[in-house]
Amino acid sequence: MQKIKTYLWFDNQAEEAATFYTSLFPDSEILYVQRAGEAVMTVTFTLAGQEHIALNGGPHFTFNEAVSLYVDCETQEEVDELWGKLTDGGEESQCGWLKDRYGLSWQIVPKALPELVRQSDPATAERVMKAMLGMRKISVQGLLDAAAS
Repeated sequence: MQKIKTYLWFDNQAEEAATFYTSLFPDSEILYVQRAGEAVMTVTFTLAGQEHIALNGGPHFTFNEAVSLYVDCETQEEVDELWGKLTDGGEESQCGWLKDRYGLSWQIVPKALPELVRQSDPATAERVMKAMLGMRKISVQGLLDAAAS
């Protein structure tokens, strides 16, 4: 059993959001929908094997960038696919960050980024970080070009 779970407050789209999110990642599923009569109260679901709970809590609170879901992507193709699906109805931000159609912030990050900034050469890491700071969706090739220059 997972000790710590992310608990997400939605106005009234918890089930819709959980269904959307589980369609994006392998090893993801809706585990349980708690209802009060016809109304959905909470949805417990997994994303890539990690459990989350979505609540229909009403309009009192909304998401902001202080919390985001960070996704390690193996390839540029995975970055491109997730970026496209999550920004559909949402909005792009800077440095691999975006907001989805529900207002939840995500960081879509290729594994190459942390690998390149952990370089033993500080100048290489600095060039890679500078390149990343100029990107919206992160480009692996752009990072590699910055590291090589």
